Amino acid sequence: MRRILSALGVAGALLAVAVAVPGAASAREDRADRADRATHQPIVIGHRGASGYRPEHTLEAYRLAIRMGADYIEPDLVSTRDGVLVARHENEISGTTDVAGRPEFADRYDPDRLIDGRKVAGWFTEDFTLAELKTLRAKERLPQVRVANTAFDGMFEVPTFQEVIDLARTESRNRGRTIGVYPETKHPSYFVSVGLALEEPLVKVLKANKLTHRRDPVFIQSFETANLRKLDTMIDVPLVQLLDASGRPYDFAAAGDTRTYADLASAPGLKWIAEYADGVGLNKNLIVPRGATGRLLAPTTVIRDAHREKLLVHAWTFRAENQFLPADFRIGADPNARGDITAEYELFLGLGLDGVFADQPDTAVAARAGLPQH
Repeated sequence: MRRILSALGVAGALLAVAVAVPGAASAREDRADRADRATHQPIVIGHRGASGYRPEHTLEAYRLAIRMGADYIEPDLVSTRDGVLVARHENEISGTTDVAGRPEFADRYDPDRLIDGRKVAGWFTEDFTLAELKTLRAKERLPQVRVANTAFDGMFEVPTFQEVIDLARTESRNRGRTIGVYPETKHPSYFVSVGLALEEPLVKVLKANKLTHRRDPVFIQSFETANLRKLDTMIDVPLVQLLDASGRPYDFAAAGDTRTYADLASAPGLKWIAEYADGVGLNKNLIVPRGATGRLLAPTTVIRDAHREKLLVHAWTFRAENQFLPADFRIGADPNARGDITAEYELFLGLGLDGVFADQPDTAVAARAGLPQH
């Protein structure tokens, strides 16, 4: 069913405070034009929390993102063996927890788990109960890049989705503004194949928290399409189709659909996405490509094309370190030093983005504050 987003602020159904967060509203029964987005600020999404400062997908990372002014916090969701949704970047957890050093779980190691058509070695959330996962402790996923974050290794638990919502609710009350949640379903086809589909427990948690309506501060995102199309029939919150700069959705590959992410980012592809989704989450390179030397090329028309279909456009991922920035904005030769992230925000926000995923949310909030006022 065609759904049109409004860029008007949310009314705060997540909690008892009626304070607006810009950008999260849809109307699947309303085909009227959305409000003029030029009068509304783009949203800042704490990418896995404030993952530039704390180990990702921990309550401390989410809390810090909120303290820094993020409008939304983003948990990637995977399932435990007993069907509980938890926040991890991947279901393979050796890179983000201390599981590899825990002898009691040595027999859970799998050298060739087949996920989305490729073999992955490690330890997997679907082999652990929630109680077992709660005995593990998180660690920094990029220790060679974010050395300071390793000081927090071993301090924080793996949070459940419910705990992330509880944090958003508590912080919203304490701060007098609504904090939204922006969950991503990870490897949805794979989890269906092992009898742990993500959609039903996700909708169950959202319903239990009265987060089911088009103006509630929630976005659900996925790199696959079939699960979003299914969710479109199950719940009326905004849905966001993620698009990478290469490859194709795994559900397409499994079904023999030859369309790529690039095809979906075309005008006809965006028109198709608009039949079930309210926005797109774009790899930045789909918006402003990089050349062979890492320097930026001319912007594409993807933001304009998406807006013509009444789709919101959020972009990922904004990271302050030189190695993640276009060559145009790097400062010095140290790849781990900070470059001119503000210049990158100014470029992309100037093209009309409706939101940014940021590892350092404070930098995005500061850049947004410097935008011209309409």
